[in-house]
Amino acid sequence: VTREGTWARAGWVVLRLAAMSGFLTLSFRKIKQDLRAELTEASVAGSILSIAVGLFMVYLVAAQVSEYRSIKTETNVVLDHYSSAVGDNSQDSAEDTLQINFNISFPHLSCEYASVDATNFMGTHDAGLASRVSKVMLDKGGRQIGPFEERKHKVKHTDDMAPLEHKELDRSLKVNIHDFEEVRRRYEVLIVNFYTPWCHWCQKLEPVWDEAAAKIKEQDNDRMLIRFASVDCSGELGSKLCTEKRIDAFPTIMVFRRDDLKDAHHERYHGERSVTSIVNWANHFLDQATNKAPKTQAVDHNADGEADSHIGVGCLIAGLLHVQRAPGGITIQAKSDGHEFNWATMDVSHQVNHISFGPFLTDTAWKVMPAHIAQAVGSLDDRMFSSEQHIPTTHEHMIKIVKNVVELPNAWRIPPVIAHGYVVHSNNIQRFAEVPSVRINYDILPIIVHVQSKFETFYTFLTRLCAILGGVFTITGIVSAGVDAGMASLTKKDRLGKLG
Repeated sequence: VTREGTWARAGWVVLRLAAMSGFLTLSFRKIKQDLRAELTEASVAGSILSIAVGLFMVYLVAAQVSEYRSIKTETNVVLDHYSSAVGDNSQDSAEDTLQINFNISFPHLSCEYASVDATNFMGTHDAGLASRVSKVMLDKGGRQIGPFEERKHKVKHTDDMAPLEHKELDRSLKVNIHDFEEVRRRYEVLIVNFYTPWCHWCQKLEPVWDEAAAKIKEQDNDRMLIRFASVDCSGELGSKLCTEKRIDAFPTIMVFRRDDLKDAHHERYHGERSVTSIVNWANHFLDQATNKAPKTQAVDHNADGEADSHIGVGCLIAGLLHVQRAPGGITIQAKSDGHEFNWATMDVSHQVNHISFGPFLTDTAWKVMPAHIAQAVGSLDDRMFSSEQHIPTTHEHMIKIVKNVVELPNAWRIPPVIAHGYVVHSNNIQRFAEVPSVRINYDILPIIVHVQSKFETFYTFLTRLCAILGGVFTITGIVSAGVDAGMASLTKKDRLGKLG
């Protein structure tokens, strides 16, 4: 006898014993088919009630199916227990640092002067950050004109010429706001040195500039093609011209042409401050004026790979920093080892293209992340902050960072999304004793916002569906019985004449 046959025989014996003991009397009872017509009757009220209840049940079932297909979200706030173990492994080290991503445009701050400095309240200080920060030059219209390469060597000066010994040369033209346009139209190319007497670097450049002006005038040979000029930005008439040309660093050497339009771009000299270098650089413009060389606004006269002049007046600064998980800040301001600045006219207006914290998020992460968290990840993005003209303005952004962990339904097979949202308060500080700068101060809150997204389980869906069907059927029976009892009572009273 097979095992299947043994189990079948045992089952048959159990059923016979159950039948004999009256077990089947506990089964679900139902009315015989031939008795239904005698025990039940149809009515108009019952038909209306049946239709209404049927529609109501369809609505509830559809709503429950929609609820079953939707995602449920549960949010909890827990303490962030990040720490670095004594042995320090890679995971602990990663948890003890925070990645900062930023992309900021400065329309009026040259890449040559823009400096990025990162600090925190634990004493860590990292200045320069040349290997972590990239700069892109912007023209006066805000368009990108190329990456900015930091100079490999400091700006060199000619130190064997004293200003007093060569004062008699004074071969450069002295211009101001009144005669500038007249002088500019007189020559094909006018190269102007904007300076102030109190500037140390201007004093060192003065004899070099006069000597170079004399040589260029000699080479021009009265053809009125090119001349050097100087503007004293400390005088009343000169300061108006310097303000009009947005000169805030001294010395600044700019190139103007006779055919320049009102909104023309003017290149600035950034090369060595020696007679030879300046003369060789100016000869390129003399060759352009005589059609010996094509006109260009980016000149590298010594072919060392570093442009000696370009039209970049603004700067786009983008960077990626890894800092300790401690309150700190990033400061962006003008610094130079070859210029003095006029802080009263220094303009650090800027547009925050992007600031975020933590690793870059994938396209999938952006799509599945809740909308309120996605908005908090880039709260400062695409916002413009402007400085008032002639008032030293420091822009300060206070940021509070919160870590968010989003767990997605298991069926999606997507790992948890970690995103750092933040809230920000921005403020302007306007004081003449304040160095204009942009300060981004951040503080990391020791909490985690845990968001868990999941679908409703199938057994929960079935339980609710049965509850809906059974509940509606039961309530309908009660309502129907009440209506029938009420109608019977009214009918009885009507027969007895009690309804008047």
